[in-house]
Amino acid sequence: MNSVWLLLISVSFYILAYRFYCRLLASKFGEDPNRKTPAETHFDGVDYVPAKNTLVLFGHHFSSICGAGPIVGPALACAYWGWGPSFFWVLAGSIFLGAVSDYASLFVSIRSDGKTIAEIARTEISPKARVLLSLFIWISIVLVIAVFSIFAAKTFIAEPDAVVPSLGLIPLALWTGWFLYGRLMSSAKVTLLSLSVLVLLLAAGVKFPILLQPIGGLSPLTLWILLLLAYCFAASVAPVHILLQPRDYLASFILFAAIGVGVVGVFVTHPPMQGEMYHGFSSLDWPEAGMLWPMLFVTVACGAISGFHSLVSSGTTSKQIANETQARCVGYGGMLTEGLVGILVVICVAAGLSKLQLSQDLRAGGPIEAFAHGYGILSAPLLGSYGTSFAVLALNAFILTTLDTATRIARYLTTELFGIKNKYLATLVVVLAGGSLALTGQWAHLWPTFGASNQLIAGLALLVASCWMLHRGRAVWYTLIPSVVMLITTIGAFAFQFFSALNRTIDGYRSPDFLIAGISLALIAISVVIILESLHAVRTRLFLESGSERV
Repeated sequence: MNSVWLLLISVSFYILAYRFYCRLLASKFGEDPNRKTPAETHFDGVDYVPAKNTLVLFGHHFSSICGAGPIVGPALACAYWGWGPSFFWVLAGSIFLGAVSDYASLFVSIRSDGKTIAEIARTEISPKARVLLSLFIWISIVLVIAVFSIFAAKTFIAEPDAVVPSLGLIPLALWTGWFLYGRLMSSAKVTLLSLSVLVLLLAAGVKFPILLQPIGGLSPLTLWILLLLAYCFAASVAPVHILLQPRDYLASFILFAAIGVGVVGVFVTHPPMQGEMYHGFSSLDWPEAGMLWPMLFVTVACGAISGFHSLVSSGTTSKQIANETQARCVGYGGMLTEGLVGILVVICVAAGLSKLQLSQDLRAGGPIEAFAHGYGILSAPLLGSYGTSFAVLALNAFILTTLDTATRIARYLTTELFGIKNKYLATLVVVLAGGSLALTGQWAHLWPTFGASNQLIAGLALLVASCWMLHRGRAVWYTLIPSVVMLITTIGAFAFQFFSALNRTIDGYRSPDFLIAGISLALIAISVVIILESLHAVRTRLFLESGSERV
């Protein structure tokens, strides 16, 4: 099958979904363009700041949500079960589950004074649900910080050309933010100048690659992880419009360029799908992957639906929305764009690479190397031999923006959950927790747990949104059905991981992974209690309503 057809089908469905289904959702939620947003009513110049315009906010939001997940997940899923299940889940999941979850979380947070989805659970479900969901999310974000800091460090080591532009983007973003919000120059001029400097930084990175050497017995991987965590600390406590908004705005141009080059590359090379469409319900080549259900869904992770997006939507983006109508473009449209990234990854690894090449790349260098290799082949007519390096640079931009946003959200949750009001101390707690896991370097063991916890947060966020809709007499099926699907699937995935961790063997000897087993069991217990609390809240509300009708 020609890969161009997959791309055309995907883009067509995404356009139709945004044009019709998104508008239907907006009407069901009661979108009001004349209603003031939390960015206006709670403006504080730090977290609650109206974005300069929709494009700036979309760039910040998309850069934050589109991390390594939609690249790593689909690449692994194509190798495990074939490109067919991966393609159909990314396409359908992003339209009917992922984008709905992102939009619902963003809109409900806007209507709740910019509160996080966990804090909203307190009023819509119960105080106990709020505490448990906050704890669940906090653990999941620590996993995000650990996994993504390892990915970023590994890309800096593998591609030293990306160091200068990635780090140079930080002072460039400070300059951009100063001129944008200080109104010292028009947005168009600031953007043009900043992008010109970014191009120079890209060239400088190629000419001056940076290779860290071991220092004081610390490996380059450890040094990069420590430097990245230090950056996350600084970015988390800085005013959002000073660094995060302009940095993510500029980084988004790299991401959009990567998407654009990938799309054009597919049309120019129009390669056939080389990999097998379906490997079977369980892969013989990758027995550790597990069964197609439920493991496909948590392996693909962010490419179809992501709980982390709900945290970004309700944690930072809702505090920057200037008008409720922006929620459609930013929330729903942002997830569809990430879905397109997932589709491109499927094409890169299943059309750009043969089944044997994909397997070899995954075993030798992991999913990042497989994606970069496939992307380099598809983009060769446009970028020549630089395609692989450009793919790594774009991926690094994905990862870094997710890292600092995750740290900021975790800081909010640390304050809500543990009562630590000092933002510096709260951030330090988060960085130390994520760093302690990251320094183990065991991303392969952490990824399945991250994927399952990430998807379960999405299911719980949709459950909270359903309770919010129900309490206001609005149709709940658009959020409740996706919630039930994800809750059943992810709890099943956690159960699979729990038993797999307990029965793990290394070199023929039984070696249980009690950390993964413990995390899986704890998150199952927390999610079950939250579900029971939600059912109790719904029954109570229905009982009160029926009682008032009899009176």
